[in-house]
Amino acid sequence: MAVVLALAATALAACTGQGPAQDGTIALLLPDAKTARYETFDRPFFEKRVAELGDFDVLYSNADQDAAKQQQQAESALAAGAEVLVLDAVDTKAATSIVAEARAQNVPVVSYDRLIAGGDVAYYVSFDNEKVGVLQATALVDALDQRGDAGGGILMVNGSPTDSNATLFRDGADSVIDASGLRILAEYDTPDWSPDKAQEWVAGQIAQYGDQIAGVYAANDGTAGGAISALRAAAVEPIPIVTGQDAELSALQRIVTGDQYMTVYKAIKPQAELAAEVAVTLLRGGTVTAPMDIDGVPTTLLQPVAVTKDNILQTVVADGFWKIDDICTPDYADACRAAGIL
Repeated sequence: MAVVLALAATALAACTGQGPAQDGTIALLLPDAKTARYETFDRPFFEKRVAELGDFDVLYSNADQDAAKQQQQAESALAAGAEVLVLDAVDTKAATSIVAEARAQNVPVVSYDRLIAGGDVAYYVSFDNEKVGVLQATALVDALDQRGDAGGGILMVNGSPTDSNATLFRDGADSVIDASGLRILAEYDTPDWSPDKAQEWVAGQIAQYGDQIAGVYAANDGTAGGAISALRAAAVEPIPIVTGQDAELSALQRIVTGDQYMTVYKAIKPQAELAAEVAVTLLRGGTVTAPMDIDGVPTTLLQPVAVTKDNILQTVVADGFWKIDDICTPDYADACRAAGIL
């Protein structure tokens, strides 16, 4: 095992393409590549901010939604000399073993985006995840009311059962839906946040419930895309109200065309930058503070924002998260003009 870890550590250090950093080494461990935000935004924002703060190596790994792989990546990072781990866990329960191993080596762990419950983490930075669910469900209920389907049936396409945030999204959504009078026709916890599995499940529900489906609560944009693919394949008209989360480019384009009703924008840049700043402070032996704590963990929760066709310009475009040219490619130019974006 020692030989394996030593070889893995050498490979991990080599992948940075740099020599030893003067100021130290930080590991960034992200959970998957299916969710577009991690490679597109979280990683580059984090690495850029770390580089601004000093001469650090960032050992980056993506677990491809595999908890065992993430465990190996964490062990390799520790063997390679990582002095802080910034960890977005694939499985928040399983990740407690990563935290324990790091702490045994006096390496602090920053819990990024998902809280590792029961782990002795040094800091937690995320968004108000119950509010995400509230925003999604409120938009769904209001849109169905405007359409005259306030008493309709909905499908609940929840997130991964191994993601602690998925429970918070569902809790927030349930607090709104339970009081709305909407009927939940069926509910599904989507393994690995897989769009393909969401599509397959929704296709089965369409066969069972047909035109009773007025809306789909989809916990993120990937599962929303899967649901919409199933609805389009079944030629469902009109398209039900579909929610989402993460403000992925493909989701914004679906919103412009009317296939997806809304998404939730989370300002990833300040999240990633704060995680970088906390990691550097911890590496340097400093003290970190936060506006609140959860189970004794210093915590910062940023605020999510609901995005529909009506406020794309005022949210994701105004923040520079996406440009108009990104969204309104030639295939979407007519829809963008109709939506007042062009």
